[in-house]
Amino acid sequence: MYAIVDIAGQQFKVEAGSELFVNRLAAKKDEQVEFNKVLLLDNEGGEVKIGAPYVDGASVKATVLDDTVRAKKVLVFKKIRRKGFQKCNGHRQKLTKIKIDAIS
Repeated sequence: MYAIVDIAGQQFKVEAGSELFVNRLAAKKDEQVEFNKVLLLDNEGGEVKIGAPYVDGASVKATVLDDTVRAKKVLVFKKIRRKGFQKCNGHRQKLTKIKIDAIS
């Protein structure tokens, strides 16, 4: 059984027991969170429910494993040739690691 869920503006394919990194959530470590924006739900028997825009009565429960994760650094390099201008900036996105407990 899997579901496609809208979490913090991004769509993820989730299964029970899977761990994933999502954009920063307002929840603390070991907190339970519930996502109600389920776009698609696929049961074991091959029955697929597609929402318009969301599936009614469907939800995904998850536990926050870590709320201080940072992604890999992205370097932004700017240069204007023949002018002697170079600038390098870096950015690390803050993420939250969650574990999917149940899909209902």
